[in-house]
Amino acid sequence: MSQTTLTYRLGDREVGRLGYGAMQLAGPGVFGPPADEARAIQVLRDVIAAGVNHIDTSDFYGPHVTNKLIKQALHPYPEDLCIVTKVGARRDDQANWLPAFSADELTRAVEDNLRHLGLDSMEVVNLRAMFGVHGPEDGPLEAPLEALIKLKERGLIRHIGLSNVTAKQVADAQKMTPVACVQNLYNVANRHDDKLIDSLNEQGIPFVPFFPLGGFTPLQSGELNEVAQALNATPMQVALAWLLQRSPNILLIPGTSSPQHLQENLASAQLTLPPEALAKLDAIGKA
Repeated sequence: MSQTTLTYRLGDREVGRLGYGAMQLAGPGVFGPPADEARAIQVLRDVIAAGVNHIDTSDFYGPHVTNKLIKQALHPYPEDLCIVTKVGARRDDQANWLPAFSADELTRAVEDNLRHLGLDSMEVVNLRAMFGVHGPEDGPLEAPLEALIKLKERGLIRHIGLSNVTAKQVADAQKMTPVACVQNLYNVANRHDDKLIDSLNEQGIPFVPFFPLGGFTPLQSGELNEVAQALNATPMQVALAWLLQRSPNILLIPGTSSPQHLQENLASAQLTLPPEALAKLDAIGKA
C-alpha cells in the first residue's frame, strides 16, 4: 500500500496523512499579502486537485491573508476537506507575534477565522501556547482552554487541539477536554517529542509536526543530503518520508507557495526509505 492511501482520524474526519500548511502563502515573514496572488490561488487549487483533504491555517497568518485566499480559491469546500486553524497569538503592525490568550481575544479569533474562511464551525482549533519563543515551555492553559470549551459548547468548534506544548500541558488539558491533535516542532534532527509521539499513538491521537526541515533555522545535515542524493530525491522529500515512517499517527502539513514544490512534497508519500537510510537518519537526532 502506498503512503498516499494511508489515512488517520483527525476530529470527525478521516484525512490523508500528507496534508498542506498554508502559512507560506502570506508575504515575507508570514506578514502581508503574497507577491503573486494568482500563484497562491493556483497552489491551493492544486492541493485539492491532488486529493489532499487536510489544510492547516490560521487567521494570524498575514494576518487574515491565508484564510481569505483559502476562501477565494476553494469555497464552497469539498465535503471531505478538513480545515484546521490555531488561535492564541496575534500580530502587531511591526509583524511581531504576541500572545492573545484572554477569553475575548480567543472568541474574536475563532469568529474571525470562521468569517474569513466562510464556515459556520471549525473542525479543529488548536490552542497555540505562547510561553516559549523558541519551543514549548510549561505554563497554565486552564483559562484559555475554558474559553475554547465554551466556544465548543456554542457549536463554533467541533474539536480542540494543542500547539507548541509540553507533555505535561497535554496531560493537564486532557483532564478538561478531549485533545484532537498536538502540533509541535519536530523533525529528523529535533526529536524532543519522541516519547510524546509514542504516547499519543497509543491513544489514537494525531501528532502534526511543523518545520520538517527546521523552518526559520534550516537543517544543515550532510547525512540528510547524502540519503536524498542516493535515492534521487530532495532533502525535503526524504525528511517528509522519514516522518511518515516514524509513526502512523503523524500527519504532515508541509507548506509552499510554489506549484512545483507542492508536487515535489506530495511525491514524498511514494518514497519508502530503506533500512540503511532510516538508520543513518535516525542517528542525526541522537547526535
